[in-house]
Amino acid sequence: MNKKQKKLLIRIIIAAVFFVPLYLISEGIVAVKLPEPVLIALFLIPYLTVGWDILRKALLGIRNRRLFDECFLMTVATVGAIALGEYGEGVAVMLLYQVGELFQSYAVGRSRRSISDLMDIRPDYANLEGEDGAFERVDPDEVETGSVIVVQPGERVPIDGVVIEGSSALDTSALTGESKPRSVAVDDDVLSGCINLSGVLRVRTTAEFDESTASKILDLVENAASRKSKSENFISKFARVYTPVVCCTALALAVLPPLFCMLTGVGMAGYAGVGALWRDWVLRACTFLVISCPCAVVISVPLSFFAGLGGASSQGILVKGSNYLETLSQVGTVAFDKTGTITLGSFEVTAVHHSPMEEQRLLEYAALAECHSSHPISQSLRRAHGKELDISRVSDVQEISGHGVLAKVDGVDVAVGNEKLMNRVGVAFRHCHHAGTIIHMAVDGAYAGHIVISDELKATSREAMAALKRAGVERTVMLTGDAKSVAEQVAKEVGLTDFRAELLPQDKVACVEELMRGGGRKKLAFVGDGINDAPVLSRADIGIAMGALGSDAAIEAADVVLMDDDPLKIAKAIRISRKCLGIVKQNIAFALTVKALCLALSALGLANMWLAIAADVGVMILAVLNAIRCLFVRRL
Repeated sequence: MNKKQKKLLIRIIIAAVFFVPLYLISEGIVAVKLPEPVLIALFLIPYLTVGWDILRKALLGIRNRRLFDECFLMTVATVGAIALGEYGEGVAVMLLYQVGELFQSYAVGRSRRSISDLMDIRPDYANLEGEDGAFERVDPDEVETGSVIVVQPGERVPIDGVVIEGSSALDTSALTGESKPRSVAVDDDVLSGCINLSGVLRVRTTAEFDESTASKILDLVENAASRKSKSENFISKFARVYTPVVCCTALALAVLPPLFCMLTGVGMAGYAGVGALWRDWVLRACTFLVISCPCAVVISVPLSFFAGLGGASSQGILVKGSNYLETLSQVGTVAFDKTGTITLGSFEVTAVHHSPMEEQRLLEYAALAECHSSHPISQSLRRAHGKELDISRVSDVQEISGHGVLAKVDGVDVAVGNEKLMNRVGVAFRHCHHAGTIIHMAVDGAYAGHIVISDELKATSREAMAALKRAGVERTVMLTGDAKSVAEQVAKEVGLTDFRAELLPQDKVACVEELMRGGGRKKLAFVGDGINDAPVLSRADIGIAMGALGSDAAIEAADVVLMDDDPLKIAKAIRISRKCLGIVKQNIAFALTVKALCLALSALGLANMWLAIAADVGVMILAVLNAIRCLFVRRL
């Protein structure tokens, strides 16, 4: 508990110590006679002890012309009950209301701490290595890209980078939710926020602190609360209308029935006099106000989404807002990019076919032409060449999206790309029947053969598609720029329901729009990782980006980020969202049903203040407990 919660608990205990004997005396259970003024004064001690802050907030609301909130309802109801001589009930309502508030505050604090502990990945310092090999502890903001930092055992990796010396195991649970340590060695990427468990690592930074993974995660989580779901917006609007309505209804309940009885004489026989008549109906109105307090719904719905976002984050699934969590629960179609999403994206050259020149020379031309690209295929060509490139030999580079690259190497025209590029430059090519990505080459206007580049499926891709079907996803579709033969093979291996091949970025957008039109009320999610996926990630109902290897543009455009690039997490994200939405609906239905029933009983005079307390505080506690279940998602 924090200091504020502890102070409230102490006030509740003091008030309860005073209240219990006084209530026993007032009900005649303890045979002690006290004059009425003394009894009132004594009851005011626990009432003011536990409720002074509620009274203060209500007065401030009246002064600021913001009458209709739970503090105003509680103040009017309890003051009214005490004024009517129901001292015990009036104090009990305020006391138990504060018990509910303490419980709610503790529950929300626990949810926030769970997320704060999870997100406590921002490093306090970085060990910056100097020219003499010694290092000094500096603020991570001061470390520039390309600097060398030292990460010792037990320390967090402060900035994204590449290991240049040493080997170790990293605890990545704060990023991915996985408890199994990840081994790293020279040339392996490391992400900020991971904890170094064993050896000393020298790391060359590849990003500034603000652009590193830990900072991006914190930014995503901090901004998630600002994007409210339809359910939360509905509850906000509902509360703004509901509270004034119940206040007016309570006023009408206090005034109109007794006036009607007085004017017509109907129902007067059951009362000892006019005073008893007015006392009964005003007490009913006070009970009505206590029951009508919308705390259970107003608190539990945002708390459910907050806990759902935290539960997803604990599994390495970052959802950028509760509105996206709500949309995710309605997904019926999932469309995938291929490279880096279903496959590893670790392309390797496996063959060179039909080349009239030496294989090494062809690879040199291809590597030089692609030297300015960061695409995985370009990187695989450079790895296959295996020698340092002299980029001064390259000029007039022209990258044609969805086709390939045109360039001059040593003054010779070189075209590197797919069949579309060969058709564009007017060069006849030979088809390849091998599985993989086929890179056709034209040198000095003549066909120079093709290079076969193969990619591997991710270990969980097949299982991910099966998990999506079990989660109720009706269609899984792959949208790729690769050749039809490659796409067909991958689709068959992983168990996709459909695929579209040889697509340009704009073609992917068109395909997504077509799939969305055919999906009815169900939503479409697109999963991708590359910069060319950014447009379609934005266009889909819900965009899901691979966060570890994905481009900044894809992560920025996406609504959900998978921190470990595991496609199996997509099904888990959908199940988390559906659990969260189910709990939200349960809380709304339960709270409104109980309140509607109790309000009717109150209006009929069949409910007293104790039932009102159960309808308000009891329902709120049950709804909050139910909402906290959203945090526990590990087994989903």
